[in-house]
This record gives sequence, structure tokens and C-alpha cells, in this order.
Amino acid sequence: MSDIKLSLELRTLTGKKLASLRADGKIPSVIYGKGLEPVLAQSDYNATEQVLRTAGYHSTIDLEVNGKKQLALVKNVDVDPVSRQIVNVEFQGVSADQAVEATTPIVLVGFEESEANKLHFALTQSMEEVDVKAKPSDLPKELTINVSGLATINDKVTVADIVLPQGVEFSNKELDSEQVVASLYDPAAEAAAREAEEAAAKEAEVTDAADVPSDNGSKPEEPEAEVKPEEKSE
Repeated sequence: MSDIKLSLELRTLTGKKLASLRADGKIPSVIYGKGLEPVLAQSDYNATEQVLRTAGYHSTIDLEVNGKKQLALVKNVDVDPVSRQIVNVEFQGVSADQAVEATTPIVLVGFEESEANKLHFALTQSMEEVDVKAKPSDLPKELTINVSGLATINDKVTVADIVLPQGVEFSNKELDSEQVVASLYDPAAEAAAREAEEAAAKEAEVTDAADVPSDNGSKPEEPEAEVKPEEKSE
């Protein structure tokens, strides 16, 4: 069972006819999974969008299609690149007692209390999610890392700092524990370095301009050689 629920209807329209379905405020979807026959469905746009925002790719959803219930995960959401409207959703039907894979956000907390923050360093997160495997009821909504211990510019957060809840494991068993999740940088030092580079570039431009001849680099004309009168032979 899931606290997130969505009602759907069976869908008969496919292909180009889906445009009219979307125009009526519906989102086409498909439900598939191990041992399940694919089901074509449709649901109200606003209700579906709200459910997708809440569940993400990590929380299970109780789907109800024409009265029949199915526990599922969101596997893919297609979005129109221009309108940014949802155009199609893929749901993976799952079993409550079977381990499944899901993408879980990584959330960093406690930076405000860190020594690094007091030194005005900034934290940049390069890894924002990770794939995990667990039974649907054990899937975490997020994985939290406390970064209040960051102090020096060389400190960093790695995969090894992720504490997995009981019953949860990484989908990729070969995931490098030293892979960087987040690192520090000094905004003031980087700004000073950029200013120094810009100053050096301007100085180089001034130097180059000074080396350019005033006549646009053309060579001065050489004086014509004096023509001596031919000597008379005696």
C-alpha cells in the first residue's frame, strides 16, 4: 500500500489520436511490469502532475485502473521540449514483497553550521541522486548526508558518506565509494583569479596595440637608386 494514489481509465486511443486526448486535459500512460500484461491508460492532467511531483522516481503509487489496483513506480515521464507539458508517463507495476530499483535524491544538510561556511566557502553538489534497490515499503524518499563537519577547502563528500537505511542497497554494486558527491570552492579566490586573468588580457591587448606601426604595418618605401649618367668612352 502507498499513501500516494492515482485513478486512471483504460485507454483506447493511440498514435496521432493521442493529440485529441491531451487536448481534453488527459495524460496517456502505460503500465507494465514483470508478469503483467501492458495496460494502456489515461488520467486527469492536473491530478497526475501532482502525483508525479510527490512521488518522483522513488516512491510507490497506488494506481487504480477501472477499479483494479496496482502498486507501481514512475519509470519515465516524457515532456514536450517547447511547452514543458507532460505528454506521456510510464509506470512499472511492482509487488509489495519483491525488491525493485528506484532513483533516490541525495540531500545535503548542516552546511550552515560548518566551519567551511564560516570561512565563506561554497558547496557544489555534483551527484544529486543515486539508484537503490529495496522492497517498495523500504524505499527511502531521500538519502540525507550531514555535511556540518566540512572545514577545509580540500574537504569533500563521497559515496562512502551515504548511509543506506536497513534493507536498502545500491543498484550498482560496483559504484565507486570514492566518487565525489559534493565539494568546496572559494568564491573570493575564484573571483580574484578571474580579475587577474582579465587584467592580464587587457595588458596584453595594450602591448599588442603599441607594437603595431602607425601606417598599419606597411613598410616604408625605399628611395629610388640614383641613376648615374653613362660614362663616355674615351
